[in-house]
Amino acid sequence: MLFGKRFKKISLMVIFLISLAIPVHAEETAKINFADTAWIMVSSALVMLMLPGLALFYGGMVRRKNVLSTIMQSFVPLGVITIQWVFFGYSLAFGEDIGNFIGGLDKAFLSGMDMHTVNGTIPAFLFCMFQLMFAIITVALISGGIAERIEFKAYIVFIVVWSTVVYDPICHWVWGGGWLGDMGALDFAGGTVVHISSGVAALAAALALKTRKGFPGRLMIPHSLPFTLLGAGLLWFGWFGFNAGSALGANESAVLAFTNTQIASGAGMLGWMGMEYFKMGKASALGAASGVIAGLVGITPAAGFVEPLWAMVIGVVAGVVCYLAVIVKMRMGYDDSLDAFGIHGVGGIWGALATGLFVTVGGSGMLAGNFKQVGIQLVGIAAAAIYSFVVTYALVVLIEKTMGFRVNAESEEVGLDNSQHGETGYNLV
Repeated sequence: MLFGKRFKKISLMVIFLISLAIPVHAEETAKINFADTAWIMVSSALVMLMLPGLALFYGGMVRRKNVLSTIMQSFVPLGVITIQWVFFGYSLAFGEDIGNFIGGLDKAFLSGMDMHTVNGTIPAFLFCMFQLMFAIITVALISGGIAERIEFKAYIVFIVVWSTVVYDPICHWVWGGGWLGDMGALDFAGGTVVHISSGVAALAAALALKTRKGFPGRLMIPHSLPFTLLGAGLLWFGWFGFNAGSALGANESAVLAFTNTQIASGAGMLGWMGMEYFKMGKASALGAASGVIAGLVGITPAAGFVEPLWAMVIGVVAGVVCYLAVIVKMRMGYDDSLDAFGIHGVGGIWGALATGLFVTVGGSGMLAGNFKQVGIQLVGIAAAAIYSFVVTYALVVLIEKTMGFRVNAESEEVGLDNSQHGETGYNLV
């Protein structure tokens, strides 16, 4: 009898403790939205796929003696920047704000995070990995401006330092609690943070390292346009994660960004091909691929902020202005090898400005009479462009004068595949 009473008391106590534990567990899991988590996991993988896409896009446009080196310049950031990001890059971009300029080191080595830590409606680890993919592709884009003439080991040093002193601060300014975000600058998926910073950096590096041997007189035609078109297709596919994933959830904003991404890229292709028909009477495969990327770049900052018909306008104009930027390059004589500035820099500037002109979702711009937003966008454009250009130019000159950034004439003539990697891209008899 006594045993029965004790057993009853113990049973009631166990049931009571279980009843307490259930609400606690529910409260913890309620913070994570599993649909959002699944979508951002997929989006992160899509953005990662853009790196091999970029490698093929750039690799096809260089001469065959430089195909491996060019692909490596897009491939190696996947390893190098991942480690930089975990060590301190993520913390500099998204850590505790210091002076509205940079994040602190409170999140260095992912400190304070575990598998249960939440950022919004997704795990903090996932937010960190999604943002990592942006950091990786940004430095890889710069290689397009300096392809076919750089030392590989110097390039590795460059991308680590550049990501630390240029990308991480600009990312913090806009997305991490810095001064541009506080001012109200709009950048849905990276027009300012990714494309302006990398495109302008490519221009600065190209100017600092001077032109390739024989440029512009020697013919330097793409060795494999099928590579380039395949790369453009992979970039197009991955860009849905880049833009729609930036909604950080499976929601209406993601759907709008997804829709605008497709519309703008198609319009960009038509804008570029239209200019080619007007100037030369025929459209090229390289032009079609370039137009797609121009449209994608143009819509990136506005993807979740504008209606679809305005996305079409942004895409068409991006195709036209980026085509004109490439023409101007040839006339001015600077050697932006693969038009990283002409497409990403110019396209990013147009997209950031267009966001202020046409925003009607989640904000207001010129269409609603809010010209202040246009001014804020211009401040963001100028700040990112000037900061990226000045710091990048100084960094490239410093590396060149210390360890050497540009290959010597003999190595350049032989080709970077052989001189930098001891390999050749093609061994066909």
